[in-house]
Amino acid sequence: MSDAAPPTADEVRAAAEAVKAALDRHLVAVENRTGEDDPAVYDAFNALALAAEVYDERLYDRYDEVTPFEIPGVDDALPPYAGPEEPSALSVLIRRDYAVVEPARLLSQAQRLAYLDPDDARPQSSRTGGTGVHAALGLVFGEYEPDEIASRHKEFGLEEGDSTLWVSALDDLADPGEWLNAPFEGADPQRTVIRFDVSSVFDEDDLDDLAEDLDEVDEPGP
Repeated sequence: MSDAAPPTADEVRAAAEAVKAALDRHLVAVENRTGEDDPAVYDAFNALALAAEVYDERLYDRYDEVTPFEIPGVDDALPPYAGPEEPSALSVLIRRDYAVVEPARLLSQAQRLAYLDPDDARPQSSRTGGTGVHAALGLVFGEYEPDEIASRHKEFGLEEGDSTLWVSALDDLADPGEWLNAPFEGADPQRTVIRFDVSSVFDEDDLDDLAEDLDEVDEPGP
């Protein structure tokens, strides 16, 4: 974990103002686009994504709050769609990776849960035996919804890695229990209608440059 001081309220406000300016620039670019692949629209889109990412990070670091912003995957991340034109069912596949960076914090959360619910009435599939980090992960992930863990991961001593969400078209809804033994086996990129990827690999250098620019804006003038 970083020992850097959290951003100031002024720095968060500056990042928010940068998002507003980027929104205006994006809208102007869209209104004046000269074709399907107008580079001005592309550049404005990237600038907006970067500004939103910096704001999201500063908002979380300062106020422990999140936004709905995320960076979508590039257009060529999927092969051409080969699924049904009018899907009658769909499957949503989600993967989120975390690093356990503060085991003591994770263990503390698990101990609190065990104290509050000593009988542990959750189904066997949500439990884990043993002690230590292994058992703590079972308790925490058995208690909280995945979205809540994603928004509160720092409280559990976790650090976010890459994440992805795939929405795939199906011909028919699977029968109850049909895929439970191998839930991700049938994932087919050619049937994926849309996917969203979040990763530090997306324009990481540009993010750093934008953060530096915002810091320069924050500095008082002579």
